Amino acid sequence: MTSAQVRKDLSYFGNFGKRGLGYNVPRLRKEIRLILGLNRGWKVALVGAGNIGSALLSYKEFHRQGFHFAAVFDVSPDRVGARWRDLQIHHIDRLKQETSQLGIEIGVIAVPARAAQAVADRMVQAGMRGILNFAHRKLFVPPDVALQNVNLAVELESLAFSIKALNGSSGSRKGGARARRARRS
Repeated sequence: MTSAQVRKDLSYFGNFGKRGLGYNVPRLRKEIRLILGLNRGWKVALVGAGNIGSALLSYKEFHRQGFHFAAVFDVSPDRVGARWRDLQIHHIDRLKQETSQLGIEIGVIAVPARAAQAVADRMVQAGMRGILNFAHRKLFVPPDVALQNVNLAVELESLAFSIKALNGSSGSRKGGARARRARRS
């Protein structure tokens, strides 16, 4: 990416720099955070108090970026009522009530795939405006709800491709020779 492309991309959002002088970095950082919606804190609900949920709740970068877990939900009798840090795990039946009471706008789904759509439906009914889905399943939400899917298998595939590209080979001698011949033709 060239500096000209960065300037062009930034120009779509406004005039942040001065010709010949560049950018005031603190102001530019503030403007980018505003554009991305990171100029404020976001209250987040986590549904799924298993291993993935625990890892997400422990990830400190969320808090640094303004994402604060305000509530945790599950259905397991072994988990409901337990405490994770300063949060008590609630039964999912309390999702709508807690969302309204705490002003939660974002939901994170960390449940098995078979339960993910039902959880997404409950989040929508509770008034959440955005959902981050870790379940390996396509979800359907209304057009006024933002949905982001995290597919860890795709991320690993991307990483494998990057490693292959760094090594300059296709992973096998035959494949590499075949790829080189195909590029020449």
